[in-house]
Amino acid sequence: MAAHSLSVSPADQNIGLNLVRIATFPGLRVQAWCDNVLYASRGYELLRATVNTHASAIEWEHVGAYRPPAWRAITSSSRLASRLFRDGFHALAPLSSGHFVGAVPGAIVTLAPGETEFHVSHKVLRGTRPLHLVVTSDDHVFWGEYFDNRQRDEVHIYVSTDRGAHWDVAYTFPKSAIRHVHNVVYDEWENCFWVLTGDHGSECRILRATCDFKSVDVVLSGNQQARSAVLVPTPDALYFSSDTPLETNHVYRLDRRGNLCKVATLSSSSIYGCRVGNAVFFSTMVEPSAINSDRNVSLYGGPDRHLWQCFQQWEKDRWPMGLFQYGNAFLPDGKNTTDLLAVTTIAVERADLETSIWRI
Repeated sequence: MAAHSLSVSPADQNIGLNLVRIATFPGLRVQAWCDNVLYASRGYELLRATVNTHASAIEWEHVGAYRPPAWRAITSSSRLASRLFRDGFHALAPLSSGHFVGAVPGAIVTLAPGETEFHVSHKVLRGTRPLHLVVTSDDHVFWGEYFDNRQRDEVHIYVSTDRGAHWDVAYTFPKSAIRHVHNVVYDEWENCFWVLTGDHGSECRILRATCDFKSVDVVLSGNQQARSAVLVPTPDALYFSSDTPLETNHVYRLDRRGNLCKVATLSSSSIYGCRVGNAVFFSTMVEPSAINSDRNVSLYGGPDRHLWQCFQQWEKDRWPMGLFQYGNAFLPDGKNTTDLLAVTTIAVERADLETSIWRI
């Protein structure tokens, strides 16, 4: 697929979607789907719920837990302190083998089948944690470095081929190439990765990589609309949202033949997205700037390429966002075979650190 600039054509429009909220769970943060099993965390505890078709109730069971340093065990027990210190699980990769790989502050942790306690397999020395973990069909796990990187040092993508026990460098961006990696996304239809990087000028890239990273090609680059933190593959196309405080943000559709179109205009930056059936969803965060002044977290979605809507909004709470996080709505990674959308809101009025489940 050849590199593109971001000139776009209008998308077709059709019917919309209807969402019905069926459950709410205070204190839970969604992490990942694995078919019809939803994983969520409460602080440093991992839970799961198996969702059956037309289920009227969702029940959670304990999977395992990570034992953090003593001071984090204290801060994670308080909602505001947990926000202040960015406690808990930030990413999760369930493996087909029954292993789990997770990202917590300062470390990558693993849980083996039959065990109940996560163990550190890698200490994160630059930054505090990756934004996402991704697992391939053969249980290889990847993540990209996300740290401030003001000096524009080289940036690594790591891989584990032994279910998270050991980590090697799969690919290195040379010095001055990018600031950091926002996301690495596995595309089951092309058996490849999509790598999203930022933050300025040519550092903003969407790249296509083979699973061994021997071939890495730039598909989009060069401006703030190519600055993305989330990309959602579907059978026919790729959907991604822009994440910039410098321009109006949008959702784009890049089909498998390389045609690019804009499908939605967003009220602010967007860093989370997911797919449910034929529908794709993105959330926005409250990151005020001269361009993005909205004080609401919003949830947008559409049935594949057609009519996109803003389904829900949550107002940012009163706590300073520099310390207590931007208002946001987390959407889980992984493959979801149900008709349910799981959303966790944070730093918003009346729904702070709350997971809601919606039937489409």
